[in-house]
Amino acid sequence: MAEAYIPRRAVRHLEKGRVVIFGAGLGAPFFSTDTAAAQRALEIGADAVLKGTKVDGVYDADPHTTPGAVRFKRLDYGEYLSRGLKVMDTTAVTLCMDNGLPIVVFALMGEGNVVRAIRGEEVGTLICRLDGEEKDE
Repeated sequence: MAEAYIPRRAVRHLEKGRVVIFGAGLGAPFFSTDTAAAQRALEIGADAVLKGTKVDGVYDADPHTTPGAVRFKRLDYGEYLSRGLKVMDTTAVTLCMDNGLPIVVFALMGEGNVVRAIRGEEVGTLICRLDGEEKDE
């Protein structure tokens, strides 16, 4: 069972200490579930988008096919986009960049990773504004 999505109602559930899970996408063509996640996160004033995936972060190449691929600890939105990285679609990353919403990419099935990500602990790769800081590889 699920109720229809209404942003103010979702925020109210969160204020009451409830867990809110956004399922599915936007129901609009050309928009991925990544973009839906970014949109919903912005609508409710979330602190970050948590992207649980098959790999433990963002790499400079596909770690499944490229031996020696290097994982980033932190990555600027602009660098993510200019490198053409594929963990998350560019529309979602651009939406987060335009609104200063950080993205945490982590291995969904890694033991304890979801809880660690929710707590704000270091897990996977953080995509955010680095404001002149060096990226961490």
